[in-house]
Amino acid sequence: MLTILGYGMVVAFMALIMTRRLSPLVALTLVPIAFALLASAAVGGFDTSIRDMMLDGIRKIAPTAVMLMFAILYFGVMIDAGLFDPLVRLILRAVGDDPARILVGSAVLAMAIGLDGDGSTTYMITLSAMLPLYERLRMDPLKLAAVTMLCSGVMNLTPWGGPTARAATALRVDPTEVFLPFIPAMVVALAAILAFAYWLGLRERKRLGRLVLPTLDGHPALPEAEDSDGLKRPRLRWINALLTLALMTALVLGLLPMSVLFMLGFAAAVLLNYPDLAEQRRRVIAHAGNVLPVVSVIFAAGIFTGILSNTGMVEAMSQSFLAVLPESLGPYLAVITALASLPFTFFMSNDAFYFGVLPVLSEAAAAYGITPVEMARASLIGQPVHLLSPLVPATYLLVALAKVEFAAFQRFTLKWATLVCGVLLLCALAFGLFPLIGRSAPI
Repeated sequence: MLTILGYGMVVAFMALIMTRRLSPLVALTLVPIAFALLASAAVGGFDTSIRDMMLDGIRKIAPTAVMLMFAILYFGVMIDAGLFDPLVRLILRAVGDDPARILVGSAVLAMAIGLDGDGSTTYMITLSAMLPLYERLRMDPLKLAAVTMLCSGVMNLTPWGGPTARAATALRVDPTEVFLPFIPAMVVALAAILAFAYWLGLRERKRLGRLVLPTLDGHPALPEAEDSDGLKRPRLRWINALLTLALMTALVLGLLPMSVLFMLGFAAAVLLNYPDLAEQRRRVIAHAGNVLPVVSVIFAAGIFTGILSNTGMVEAMSQSFLAVLPESLGPYLAVITALASLPFTFFMSNDAFYFGVLPVLSEAAAAYGITPVEMARASLIGQPVHLLSPLVPATYLLVALAKVEFAAFQRFTLKWATLVCGVLLLCALAFGLFPLIGRSAPI
């Protein structure tokens, strides 16, 4: 009975959010409660009350939610203060009129801005800075959109980007344990994207030849960052850069929990750049639109995972999955999950995959000695392809800014996104992020 109810809960949750009958926030809250009540009636109650199950789930994901909230606020303040503006100007002046350098510069800019983990911000800043240059040189904006999205797909694997936090929340593991070993694989994937960008640039150079930009006072006429609201803090740029470097170093070294580090970082950043209390409130309010949807879904996911685990549904579902899984494939569940993440996260939302499918796969993989942390890492492989999904709102923003057709963008980018996923998979196996073959026979 628990197996049937468990699968029913996952299917109901996925169907409701994929058909847009309910938002992920509402579905993550109401669906598990409804199925927990049905399960309680069917089995005659549980040792733990449904109330305690929900509170247990919320308590376990609270640090992840706090980390996400303050990470988004921190990078929002840094963007407001203009930390990345010199990089934008430097890249624009360095690339000159060479299409190959322009595409590589676009990738570098997208990687730097993508550090904040928000695809929409990466798209807006990169496209607003680089698109005028592409239009002036008659370069193909489709290539700019593709390179920008690929960079965002890899940089989005930071714990504050979303997928890593979802995977860690769904499997109740520390996001730090999932992310830090992933960094070498991300570096290799980003290097592959740079090589791809250069290759595209060579093709554009051959198609267009070397063109000369219009000049202004002897220098190329390049766009400059606007500061209509008086938020930029150019005098504090080096201090902001040092603060960000110190924060990243502390994160890598694990000096304190990520949630605490980002709380401290945001407090220092907002006090340093905007000492006026009214302006501090305005900065928080300005970024609340990015914070609230992410954090609220994470807290709701605590209810979902708390009920799914504490009712015994996950265990029952995994046992049924093992029963039908060919024994020869069981030890390869980590790799199967990595490969499945490409189509799964394309045709369904991240919420549906990470909170609905991944826990079942992970519980089944445990029988072969594959840990939840390893399964969380495997589930992240498909993220570059996920961003091509029509279920991702930020992708519509990207194609609108680039002024290209969505279908043409998908056709052009899909093969390259799949190649980046392949690089991530090979690196993950080479670096031992998850095993090719499980360590033990099924229990």
